[in-house]
Amino acid sequence: MGKQARKIAEVNLEDLIKDLNKAYCDEWLAYYSYWYMARSVSGCGYEDMEEFLEKIAKDEQEHAKELAERIMELGGEILSNPMELEKNANFPYPKPPEDLSDYNKIIKVVLEAEAGAIDVYNKIASKTFGKDHITYQLICHILEEEIKHEEMFENLL
Repeated sequence: MGKQARKIAEVNLEDLIKDLNKAYCDEWLAYYSYWYMARSVSGCGYEDMEEFLEKIAKDEQEHAKELAERIMELGGEILSNPMELEKNANFPYPKPPEDLSDYNKIIKVVLEAEAGAIDVYNKIASKTFGKDHITYQLICHILEEEIKHEEMFENLL
């Protein structure tokens, strides 16, 4: 981020980078949880659940990439040790249920994680609105996708 861009950003960049890094950690935890459940889901009609989980896992991975790029543009650094993801996240790892043929439990895990993500991105959007236009646009894009994920899984109930 150049001098003029830093000058016009009316937000504390250090705090913003911390918020973005926490969201970055959340995305990696969600990605792995969804990816794992997609690989391990079983039961009647598991192919549909696998497809849904793969789709949102891919989106979460893309969100992590987009957040990493923005963090670096802002002059920050992303977390380098994956063992510290959960410690630095907003929420604990969205632990898959033991019985991966229980779709209601899978849906509950996903809905809880997506609700948390929606809350986090809404707060960051409010913090950056009219202050950091590039981050605001990115966060609104991610927020829109998280809302779609929530709706997709709510429709499965």
